Amino acid sequence: MSLLAGLVKAELRKLFTTRLWWVMLVVALLFVGVGLGVLIAFAGVDQNGAAVPGLDTAQWTELAWASGSSAGIFVMILGVVLMTSEFRYQTITGTFLVTPRRGLVIIAKLVAGLIVGALFALAVLVLQAVTVIPAVMLGGGEFSLSGARVPQISIGILATLALYALFGIGLGALVRNQVAGVVAAIAWTYVIESIFTAIPALHVVGKWLPGGAAQALMSIDVNTGLGQPEWLPAWAGALVLVAWGLLFAGVATATTVRRDIT
Repeated sequence: MSLLAGLVKAELRKLFTTRLWWVMLVVALLFVGVGLGVLIAFAGVDQNGAAVPGLDTAQWTELAWASGSSAGIFVMILGVVLMTSEFRYQTITGTFLVTPRRGLVIIAKLVAGLIVGALFALAVLVLQAVTVIPAVMLGGGEFSLSGARVPQISIGILATLALYALFGIGLGALVRNQVAGVVAAIAWTYVIESIFTAIPALHVVGKWLPGGAAQALMSIDVNTGLGQPEWLPAWAGALVLVAWGLLFAGVATATTVRRDIT
């Protein structure tokens, strides 16, 4: 156990001594902030039959708070880089010479990824708090934790961002090439999942994908044309999301332990 703790600290040290983590964090916060700005600007506006709820409604708070899950792509990319950089710069050889138990090294990377994902989620939640609460107050509404299900959505964001780091690590271990891994992560999030979650006929598949499971966990059902009521129950979404995390963790372990590193 002490060996694993030491390896986790080493992985975190390797990441936090680079500029990548804070650059990705800043970009993620800017991305979420722009999304919140759009929701504030168009609050109460009817766009082609899809009306954004007003600032003074609990529905708007739910929608705005849940937008924090959009930072998942940046955590996923960070997970890809965390894994593929070892192969890109051939530091993986030295890592496995110091710790020959490859499985333990991968577990340490996965734990480090979970921690980093959780830290990103906390930063996103702070940004949402300092943006959403004043917006609701200025819009004439009353911010309610229970009424807008803020605790449940916050847990969903925390779980989503933490597990998306595992997805990135698993994807990085599978493809090994950093550029290919990043492109695959973006394609998965913005093309594949978007298709299966945006087209009603494909929801039967989309609700079982990580993005669909994350939506189900947060239980966003805004009857404005923006929400999607066809998701799984929240508890099922949580189980599916964890199952995807375990799958990618297994992929990361199996592909790294069994294959040559050079």
